[in-house]
Amino acid sequence: MKSVLSAILVLMVSMLACQITGFSNPPQPTPVLHTQSTAPVLPTPADPSEMGTTLEALYQQVLPGVVAIQTGSSLGSGFVFDSEGHVVTNQHVVEGSSEVEVDFASGFKAHGTVIGSDTDADVAVILVKAPADQIHPLALGDSSTLKVGEQVVAIGSPFRLSGTMTLGIVSGLGRTQFSHAAAEGNGFFSTADIIQTDAAINPGNSGGPLFNLNGKVVGINQSIRTDTFNNTTGNAVNSGVGFSISINLVKRVVPFLISDGKYEYPYLGISSTSELSLAQIEALGLNTFIGAYVLSVTPGGPADQAGIQPGSKDTNDPNLKAGGDIITAVDGRPVTTFDQLLSYLVTNKSPGDSIVLTVLRDGQPTDITVTLGKRP
Repeated sequence: MKSVLSAILVLMVSMLACQITGFSNPPQPTPVLHTQSTAPVLPTPADPSEMGTTLEALYQQVLPGVVAIQTGSSLGSGFVFDSEGHVVTNQHVVEGSSEVEVDFASGFKAHGTVIGSDTDADVAVILVKAPADQIHPLALGDSSTLKVGEQVVAIGSPFRLSGTMTLGIVSGLGRTQFSHAAAEGNGFFSTADIIQTDAAINPGNSGGPLFNLNGKVVGINQSIRTDTFNNTTGNAVNSGVGFSISINLVKRVVPFLISDGKYEYPYLGISSTSELSLAQIEALGLNTFIGAYVLSVTPGGPADQAGIQPGSKDTNDPNLKAGGDIITAVDGRPVTTFDQLLSYLVTNKSPGDSIVLTVLRDGQPTDITVTLGKRP
């Protein structure tokens, strides 16, 4: 049996001195301010009684499409993707298994076959043979329309408590995490377009749906960030910082997993960082910084072939070279962070597609066309 830390997908993030934990194991043995002369018009608060009715109706509407998934060593959640019996969950839930048990809210249980998985997005597809009256595909939303502060609902099987519903908000958008796929130089590729939420996510929630209040799936619950663990079970303790894979990424990946068993990601071939400190910006000789700074370029990769330049001049930071391109836009869309660039690529582009990067080089904007490759 996998160790507890392996089974719950603990990813060490040394820069943050914390851990990102994916859940699948069961709990046993396992902004100029202006003054104004009139008071601002504020939105009317929701009537609590109406909210309750809405949530109750939402639950009854979507529950038939939510499932629990059991393997020999783990428990997770999932949801019915289409009328053909395809169920979507996290890759780490079914890792190492070709056959799983799928439990429906009605009490019906069935065997399922893992037909495709993707370690980059942490998504897997299971095919279930079940009667038509048990197959209730859930409506898919558009995660690009989500707003920070919007309420969302998670439903799954934390600690084997099937059909558990939790309520929270969208805490952040366009986050990135390390994926399970190794990159060149002992690093890892990044999973992008991640939704951050404070809806409670615990062991067993992995793979389950995250809904907007219209009852549409906007994400797949995947992990939490935490540095606290239960002394008895070893399970990670919910910190209010959870992560879900955006449904727009899922909608790109899953059809390929169904047809081909795998998905090919676009590849740019650069490294950057999600954020530069003020000291690093000053070390680079910049007065201000908005964009994705090119730390390095993979030799022979798409960015290298297109002429994207990495930093090459020594600075007072031994780990930081000055003189690199700063990517400020992609296909005319502003880029303020590297995370934003990655999210655009994974949800809109495929290998072989061309993109136009606007970069600042020696303070001058330049447009460079790059033909994306396939992630190695």
